[in-house]
Amino acid sequence: MYPLFWISLFIVFYAFLGYGIVLYILMRIRIAVKGRRKKEDELQITDWPTVTLIVAAYNEAAYMEEKIANTLQLDYPTDKIRFVFVTDGSTDDTPAIIERYPAIQLMHQPARNGKIAAVHRAMEQVSTEIVVFTDANTALNKLAIKRICKHYRDSKVGAVSGEKRVQVDEVSDATAGEGVYWKYESKLKAWDSELYSVVGAAGELFSVRRDLYQPVPADTILDDFMISLLIAEKGYRIVYEPDAYASETSSASIGEELKRKVRISAGGIQSITRLTSLMNPFRFPVLSFQYISHRVLRWTVVPFLMILALILNIAIVATGGTGIYLLLLAGQVLFYGASLLGWIMEKKQLRMKLLFVPYYFCMMNYAVIAGIRRFYSGKQSAAWEKAKRKQ
Repeated sequence: MYPLFWISLFIVFYAFLGYGIVLYILMRIRIAVKGRRKKEDELQITDWPTVTLIVAAYNEAAYMEEKIANTLQLDYPTDKIRFVFVTDGSTDDTPAIIERYPAIQLMHQPARNGKIAAVHRAMEQVSTEIVVFTDANTALNKLAIKRICKHYRDSKVGAVSGEKRVQVDEVSDATAGEGVYWKYESKLKAWDSELYSVVGAAGELFSVRRDLYQPVPADTILDDFMISLLIAEKGYRIVYEPDAYASETSSASIGEELKRKVRISAGGIQSITRLTSLMNPFRFPVLSFQYISHRVLRWTVVPFLMILALILNIAIVATGGTGIYLLLLAGQVLFYGASLLGWIMEKKQLRMKLLFVPYYFCMMNYAVIAGIRRFYSGKQSAAWEKAKRKQ
Protein backbone atom coordinates (compact mmCIF):
# COMPACT_ATOMS: atom_id res chain seq x y z
CA MET A 1 0.00 0.00 0.00
CA TYR A 2 2.75 2.46 0.96
CA PRO A 3 4.89 1.96 -2.20
CA LEU A 4 1.82 2.23 -4.43
CA PHE A 5 0.84 5.48 -2.73
CA TRP A 6 4.25 7.05 -3.26
CA ILE A 7 4.46 5.86 -6.86
CA SER A 8 1.02 7.33 -7.59
CA LEU A 9 1.85 10.61 -5.91
CA PHE A 10 5.19 10.85 -7.71
CA ILE A 11 3.70 10.26 -11.18
CA VAL A 12 0.99 12.87 -10.60
CA PHE A 13 3.55 15.40 -9.38
CA TYR A 14 5.95 14.59 -12.21
CA ALA A 15 3.33 14.89 -14.96
CA PHE A 16 2.29 18.42 -13.98
CA LEU A 17 5.26 19.98 -12.19
CA GLY A 18 8.20 17.59 -12.04
CA TYR A 19 8.53 17.33 -15.81
CA GLY A 20 8.74 21.11 -16.04
CA ILE A 21 11.58 21.12 -13.51
CA VAL A 22 13.48 18.30 -15.25
CA LEU A 23 12.85 19.84 -18.67
CA TYR A 24 14.19 23.21 -17.54
CA ILE A 25 17.37 21.61 -16.15
CA LEU A 26 17.97 19.58 -19.32
CA MET A 27 17.33 22.64 -21.48
CA ARG A 28 19.88 24.69 -19.52
CA ILE A 29 22.44 21.88 -19.82
CA ARG A 30 21.86 21.71 -23.58
CA ILE A 31 22.31 25.48 -23.91
CA ALA A 32 25.50 25.35 -21.83
CA VAL A 33 26.96 22.59 -24.03
CA LYS A 34 25.74 23.61 -27.51
CA GLY A 35 24.48 27.16 -27.11
CA ARG A 36 21.00 28.43 -27.89
CA ARG A 37 19.40 27.34 -31.12
CA LYS A 38 19.98 29.86 -33.86
CA LYS A 39 17.04 32.17 -34.51
CA GLU A 40 16.74 33.97 -37.81
CA ASP A 41 15.86 37.67 -37.83
CA GLU A 42 12.86 38.09 -40.13
CA LEU A 43 14.00 41.64 -40.93
CA GLN A 44 17.08 40.24 -42.68
CA ILE A 45 15.22 37.70 -44.86
CA THR A 46 14.30 38.54 -48.44
CA ASP A 47 13.71 35.09 -49.99
CA TRP A 48 10.50 34.12 -48.20
CA PRO A 49 8.89 30.74 -49.00
CA THR A 50 5.48 30.55 -50.66
CA VAL A 51 2.64 30.07 -48.18
CA THR A 52 -1.01 29.05 -48.17
CA LEU A 53 -3.06 30.01 -45.11
CA ILE A 54 -6.02 27.67 -44.58
CA VAL A 55 -9.00 28.48 -42.35
CA ALA A 56 -11.58 25.73 -41.84
CA ALA A 57 -14.79 27.39 -40.65
CA TYR A 58 -18.15 25.93 -39.68
CA ASN A 59 -20.97 28.43 -38.99
CA GLU A 60 -18.60 31.22 -37.96
CA ALA A 61 -20.57 34.18 -39.36
CA ALA A 62 -20.26 36.03 -36.04
CA TYR A 63 -16.45 36.07 -36.35
CA MET A 64 -15.94 36.05 -40.11
CA GLU A 65 -15.72 39.77 -40.92
CA GLU A 66 -13.24 40.24 -38.11
CA LYS A 67 -11.26 37.15 -39.16
CA ILE A 68 -11.01 38.28 -42.77
CA ALA A 69 -9.88 41.78 -41.76
CA ASN A 70 -7.25 40.23 -39.50
CA THR A 71 -6.09 37.87 -42.25
CA LEU A 72 -5.71 40.57 -44.89
CA GLN A 73 -3.56 42.74 -42.60
CA LEU A 74 -0.89 40.06 -42.16
CA ASP A 75 2.59 41.27 -43.06
CA TYR A 76 3.89 38.94 -45.77
CA PRO A 77 4.86 39.46 -49.43
CA THR A 78 1.56 39.48 -51.33
CA ASP A 79 3.00 37.49 -54.23
CA LYS A 80 4.09 34.73 -51.85
CA ILE A 81 0.87 34.08 -49.91
CA ARG A 82 -2.66 32.93 -50.72
CA PHE A 83 -5.68 32.51 -48.47
CA VAL A 84 -8.11 29.59 -48.57
CA PHE A 85 -11.25 29.45 -46.41
CA VAL A 86 -13.12 26.12 -46.31
CA THR A 87 -16.72 26.21 -45.06
CA ASP A 88 -18.05 22.68 -45.60
CA GLY A 89 -21.50 22.18 -44.10
CA SER A 90 -21.95 25.79 -42.95
CA THR A 91 -25.64 26.75 -42.89
CA ASP A 92 -25.30 30.40 -41.82
CA ASP A 93 -23.88 33.39 -43.75
CA THR A 94 -20.25 32.31 -43.44
CA PRO A 95 -19.78 31.41 -47.16
CA ALA A 96 -21.66 34.52 -48.34
CA ILE A 97 -19.45 36.80 -46.25
CA ILE A 98 -16.25 35.24 -47.61
CA GLU A 99 -17.50 35.54 -51.21
CA ARG A 100 -17.37 39.32 -50.88
CA TYR A 101 -13.56 39.25 -50.65
CA PRO A 102 -11.78 38.38 -53.93
CA ALA A 103 -8.41 38.08 -52.16
CA ILE A 104 -9.68 34.96 -50.42
CA GLN A 105 -10.45 31.68 -52.16
CA LEU A 106 -13.69 30.16 -50.86
CA MET A 107 -14.13 26.40 -50.86
CA HIS A 108 -17.65 25.42 -49.86
CA GLN A 109 -19.79 22.34 -50.16
CA PRO A 110 -23.14 21.62 -48.46
CA ALA A 111 -22.06 18.30 -46.95
CA ARG A 112 -20.54 18.38 -43.48
CA ASN A 113 -17.88 15.68 -43.23
CA GLY A 114 -15.80 17.14 -40.43
CA LYS A 115 -12.88 19.51 -40.18
CA ILE A 116 -10.17 17.11 -41.29
CA ALA A 117 -12.11 16.14 -44.43
CA ALA A 118 -12.38 19.85 -45.26
CA VAL A 119 -8.66 20.35 -44.66
CA HIS A 120 -7.73 17.37 -46.85
CA ARG A 121 -9.94 18.75 -49.63
CA ALA A 122 -8.16 22.11 -49.42
CA MET A 123 -4.73 20.50 -49.30
CA GLU A 124 -5.36 18.84 -52.67
CA GLN A 125 -5.15 22.31 -54.23
CA VAL A 126 -2.13 23.55 -52.31
CA SER A 127 1.18 23.78 -54.13
CA THR A 128 3.07 26.26 -51.92
CA GLU A 129 6.11 25.29 -49.86
CA ILE A 130 4.48 26.02 -46.49
CA VAL A 131 0.92 25.61 -45.23
CA VAL A 132 -0.36 27.55 -42.22
CA PHE A 133 -3.53 26.46 -40.41
CA THR A 134 -5.51 28.71 -38.10
CA ASP A 135 -8.98 28.80 -36.56
CA ALA A 136 -11.80 31.10 -37.63
CA ASN A 137 -12.35 32.55 -34.15
CA THR A 138 -8.76 33.61 -33.52
CA ALA A 139 -6.81 36.78 -34.35
CA LEU A 140 -3.18 36.55 -35.49
CA ASN A 141 -0.55 39.18 -34.81
CA LYS A 142 0.60 41.08 -37.89
CA LEU A 143 4.04 39.41 -38.15
CA ALA A 144 2.82 35.90 -37.33
CA ILE A 145 3.47 34.38 -40.77
CA LYS A 146 6.97 35.81 -41.07
CA ARG A 147 7.89 34.69 -37.58
CA ILE A 148 6.69 31.18 -38.40
CA CYS A 149 8.31 30.93 -41.84
CA LYS A 150 11.75 32.12 -40.76
CA HIS A 151 12.24 28.76 -39.02
CA TYR A 152 11.93 26.84 -42.28
CA ARG A 153 15.38 28.05 -43.31
CA ASP A 154 16.50 25.15 -41.11
CA SER A 155 16.03 21.97 -43.15
CA LYS A 156 15.53 19.92 -39.98
CA VAL A 157 12.35 21.84 -39.10
CA GLY A 158 9.24 20.16 -40.44
CA ALA A 159 6.52 22.06 -38.57
CA VAL A 160 6.17 25.27 -36.57
CA SER A 161 3.59 25.90 -33.88
CA GLY A 162 2.50 29.35 -32.83
CA GLU A 163 1.31 30.33 -29.37
CA LYS A 164 -2.28 30.24 -28.20
CA ARG A 165 -3.22 33.23 -26.06
CA VAL A 166 -6.44 33.19 -24.09
CA GLN A 167 -7.97 36.57 -23.31
CA VAL A 168 -9.32 36.53 -19.77
CA ASP A 169 -11.61 39.26 -18.40
CA GLU A 170 -10.31 41.33 -15.54
CA VAL A 171 -13.49 40.36 -13.68
CA SER A 172 -12.62 36.72 -13.48
CA ASP A 173 -14.88 33.69 -13.63
CA ALA A 174 -14.12 29.98 -13.58
CA THR A 175 -12.67 30.07 -17.09
CA ALA A 176 -9.77 32.12 -15.69
CA GLY A 177 -8.11 28.77 -15.04
CA GLU A 178 -7.89 28.31 -18.80
CA GLY A 179 -5.65 31.36 -19.12
CA VAL A 180 -3.39 30.25 -16.25
CA TYR A 181 -3.14 26.77 -17.73
CA TRP A 182 -2.16 28.05 -21.19
CA LYS A 183 0.52 30.36 -19.79
CA TYR A 184 2.14 27.37 -18.07
CA GLU A 185 1.73 25.18 -21.16
CA SER A 186 3.30 27.87 -23.33
CA LYS A 187 6.37 27.93 -21.11
CA LEU A 188 6.69 24.14 -21.30
CA LYS A 189 6.40 24.29 -25.10
CA ALA A 190 9.16 26.89 -25.30
CA TRP A 191 11.43 24.65 -23.23
CA ASP A 192 10.43 21.55 -25.22
CA SER A 193 11.35 23.35 -28.43
CA GLU A 194 14.71 24.50 -27.08
CA LEU A 195 15.57 20.99 -25.87
CA TYR A 196 14.47 19.24 -29.07
CA SER A 197 10.87 19.45 -30.30
CA VAL A 198 7.39 20.53 -29.31
CA VAL A 199 5.16 17.52 -28.68
CA GLY A 200 2.34 18.31 -31.08
CA ALA A 201 0.93 21.57 -32.42
CA ALA A 202 -2.25 23.38 -31.41
CA GLY A 203 -4.83 24.01 -34.13
CA GLU A 204 -5.21 27.72 -33.31
CA LEU A 205 -1.99 28.37 -35.27
CA PHE A 206 0.46 25.88 -36.74
CA SER A 207 2.24 25.21 -39.99
CA VAL A 208 3.93 22.38 -41.91
CA ARG A 209 6.07 21.83 -44.96
CA ARG A 210 3.70 20.91 -47.78
CA ASP A 211 5.82 17.98 -48.94
CA LEU A 212 5.77 16.48 -45.42
CA TYR A 213 2.01 16.73 -44.98
CA GLN A 214 0.44 13.30 -44.49
CA PRO A 215 -3.36 12.92 -44.58
CA VAL A 216 -4.75 11.42 -41.38
CA PRO A 217 -7.81 9.13 -41.19
CA ALA A 218 -11.20 10.84 -41.55
CA ASP A 219 -12.18 9.86 -38.00
CA THR A 220 -9.18 11.66 -36.46
CA ILE A 221 -10.30 13.85 -33.56
CA LEU A 222 -7.12 15.88 -32.94
CA ASP A 223 -6.04 16.38 -36.54
CA ASP A 224 -3.57 19.19 -35.73
CA PHE A 225 -1.83 17.05 -33.11
CA MET A 226 -1.65 14.00 -35.38
CA ILE A 227 -0.52 15.90 -38.49
CA SER A 228 2.37 17.56 -36.65
CA LEU A 229 3.53 14.43 -34.82
CA LEU A 230 3.49 12.34 -38.00
CA ILE A 231 6.07 14.84 -39.25
CA ALA A 232 8.08 14.43 -36.05
CA GLU A 233 7.89 10.67 -36.59
CA LYS A 234 9.79 11.21 -39.86
CA GLY A 235 12.68 12.72 -37.92
CA TYR A 236 11.86 16.43 -38.22
CA ARG A 237 11.57 18.92 -35.37
CA ILE A 238 8.43 20.83 -34.43
CA VAL A 239 9.49 24.33 -33.39
CA TYR A 240 7.56 26.59 -31.05
CA GLU A 241 7.38 30.29 -31.95
CA PRO A 242 5.80 32.35 -29.14
CA ASP A 243 6.05 35.59 -31.12
CA ALA A 244 3.56 34.21 -33.65
CA TYR A 245 0.34 34.00 -31.71
CA ALA A 246 -3.37 33.42 -32.08
CA SER A 247 -5.57 35.25 -29.60
CA GLU A 248 -9.05 34.09 -28.64
CA THR A 249 -11.50 34.73 -25.84
CA SER A 250 -11.98 32.15 -23.12
CA SER A 251 -14.81 29.64 -23.21
CA ALA A 252 -18.26 31.13 -22.65
CA SER A 253 -18.66 29.05 -19.49
CA ILE A 254 -16.94 26.28 -17.61
CA GLY A 255 -19.49 23.88 -19.14
CA GLU A 256 -18.36 24.88 -22.64
CA GLU A 257 -14.73 24.47 -21.59
CA LEU A 258 -15.51 21.01 -20.20
CA LYS A 259 -17.09 20.01 -23.52
CA ARG A 260 -13.94 21.12 -25.32
CA LYS A 261 -11.64 19.32 -22.87
CA VAL A 262 -13.57 16.04 -23.12
CA ARG A 263 -13.21 16.13 -26.89
CA ILE A 264 -9.47 16.85 -26.60
CA SER A 265 -9.06 13.99 -24.13
CA ALA A 266 -10.90 11.57 -26.41
CA GLY A 267 -8.63 12.71 -29.22
CA GLY A 268 -5.62 12.35 -26.96
CA ILE A 269 -6.24 8.68 -26.21
CA GLN A 270 -6.97 8.07 -29.90
CA SER A 271 -3.67 9.70 -30.84
CA ILE A 272 -1.76 7.61 -28.32
CA THR A 273 -3.16 4.40 -29.80
CA ARG A 274 -2.06 5.54 -33.28
CA LEU A 275 1.36 6.96 -32.40
CA THR A 276 2.82 4.05 -30.44
CA SER A 277 6.11 4.34 -32.34
CA LEU A 278 6.83 7.64 -30.57
CA MET A 279 7.04 5.79 -27.27
CA ASN A 280 10.11 3.86 -28.46
CA PRO A 281 13.12 5.49 -26.72
CA PHE A 282 15.58 3.51 -28.85
CA ARG A 283 14.22 5.14 -32.01
CA PHE A 284 13.33 8.56 -30.56
CA PRO A 285 15.43 9.00 -27.38
CA VAL A 286 14.56 12.66 -26.66
CA LEU A 287 11.19 12.92 -28.38
CA SER A 288 9.95 9.76 -26.65
CA PHE A 289 10.90 11.21 -23.26
CA GLN A 290 9.08 14.45 -24.08
CA TYR A 291 6.02 12.72 -25.54
CA ILE A 292 5.50 10.35 -22.61
CA SER A 293 6.21 12.99 -19.96
CA HIS A 294 4.19 15.84 -21.47
CA ARG A 295 1.30 14.00 -23.13
CA VAL A 296 0.91 10.28 -22.50
CA LEU A 297 0.92 10.40 -18.70
CA ARG A 298 -1.64 13.22 -18.58
CA TRP A 299 -3.97 11.57 -21.10
CA THR A 300 -3.88 8.07 -19.59
CA VAL A 301 -3.01 7.27 -15.99
CA VAL A 302 -2.69 10.56 -14.07
CA PRO A 303 -6.40 11.22 -13.30
CA PHE A 304 -6.82 7.67 -12.03
CA LEU A 305 -3.66 7.94 -9.94
CA MET A 306 -4.98 11.14 -8.37
CA ILE A 307 -8.02 9.21 -7.14
CA LEU A 308 -5.89 6.27 -6.07
CA ALA A 309 -3.47 8.48 -4.14
CA LEU A 310 -6.33 10.05 -2.18
CA ILE A 311 -7.90 6.67 -1.36
CA LEU A 312 -4.58 5.18 -0.30
CA ASN A 313 -3.72 8.25 1.77
CA ILE A 314 -7.01 7.94 3.65
CA ALA A 315 -6.39 4.21 4.19
CA ILE A 316 -2.85 4.81 5.47
CA VAL A 317 -3.99 7.46 7.96
CA ALA A 318 -6.94 5.29 9.03
CA THR A 319 -4.56 2.44 9.81
CA GLY A 320 -2.18 4.51 11.91
CA GLY A 321 -0.16 6.57 9.46
CA THR A 322 0.99 9.88 10.97
CA GLY A 323 3.43 12.69 10.26
CA ILE A 324 3.97 13.22 6.54
CA TYR A 325 0.88 11.14 5.68
CA LEU A 326 -1.36 13.39 7.76
CA LEU A 327 0.14 16.48 6.12
CA LEU A 328 -0.30 15.03 2.62
CA LEU A 329 -3.89 14.07 3.36
CA ALA A 330 -4.61 17.53 4.74
CA GLY A 331 -3.10 19.05 1.61
CA GLN A 332 -5.22 16.87 -0.67
CA VAL A 333 -8.39 17.60 1.29
CA LEU A 334 -7.70 21.34 1.17
CA PHE A 335 -6.99 21.25 -2.57
CA TYR A 336 -10.08 19.24 -3.48
CA GLY A 337 -12.12 21.27 -1.02
CA ALA A 338 -11.01 24.46 -2.79
CA SER A 339 -11.96 22.87 -6.10
CA LEU A 340 -15.40 21.96 -4.77
CA LEU A 341 -15.86 25.47 -3.39
CA GLY A 342 -14.80 26.88 -6.77
CA TRP A 343 -17.48 24.74 -8.44
CA ILE A 344 -20.13 25.99 -6.00
CA MET A 345 -19.10 29.61 -6.48
CA GLU A 346 -19.14 29.20 -10.26
CA LYS A 347 -22.69 27.89 -10.05
CA LYS A 348 -23.65 30.93 -8.01
CA GLN A 349 -21.70 33.21 -10.38
CA LEU A 350 -19.44 34.47 -7.60
CA ARG A 351 -15.89 35.61 -8.42
CA MET A 352 -12.76 34.32 -6.69
CA LYS A 353 -9.87 33.49 -9.04
CA LEU A 354 -7.86 31.73 -6.33
CA LEU A 355 -10.45 28.94 -6.17
CA PHE A 356 -10.96 28.67 -9.93
CA VAL A 357 -7.42 27.37 -10.57
CA PRO A 358 -7.88 24.13 -8.54
CA TYR A 359 -11.40 23.85 -9.93
CA TYR A 360 -10.10 24.09 -13.51
CA PHE A 361 -7.35 21.57 -12.74
CA CYS A 362 -9.83 19.03 -11.38
CA MET A 363 -12.26 19.67 -14.23
CA MET A 364 -9.43 19.08 -16.70
CA ASN A 365 -8.58 15.72 -15.16
CA TYR A 366 -12.23 14.70 -14.96
CA ALA A 367 -12.41 15.48 -18.69
CA VAL A 368 -9.63 12.94 -19.33
CA ILE A 369 -11.67 10.18 -17.68
CA ALA A 370 -14.79 11.26 -19.54
CA GLY A 371 -12.85 11.50 -22.80
CA ILE A 372 -11.40 8.00 -22.45
CA ARG A 373 -14.88 6.66 -21.76
CA ARG A 374 -16.34 8.50 -24.75
CA PHE A 375 -13.57 7.30 -27.08
CA TYR A 376 -13.89 3.63 -26.17
CA SER A 377 -17.68 3.80 -26.30
CA GLY A 378 -17.41 5.13 -29.86
CA LYS A 379 -19.44 8.27 -29.06
CA GLN A 380 -16.84 10.87 -30.04
CA SER A 381 -17.29 12.25 -33.56
CA ALA A 382 -14.49 13.82 -35.58
CA ALA A 383 -16.91 16.48 -36.87
CA TRP A 384 -16.78 20.05 -35.53
CA GLU A 385 -17.96 20.25 -31.96
CA LYS A 386 -17.48 23.91 -31.19
CA ALA A 387 -17.29 25.23 -27.69
CA LYS A 388 -18.92 28.65 -27.41
CA ARG A 389 -16.52 31.51 -26.75
CA LYS A 390 -17.10 34.82 -25.01
CA GLN A 391 -17.94 37.60 -27.43
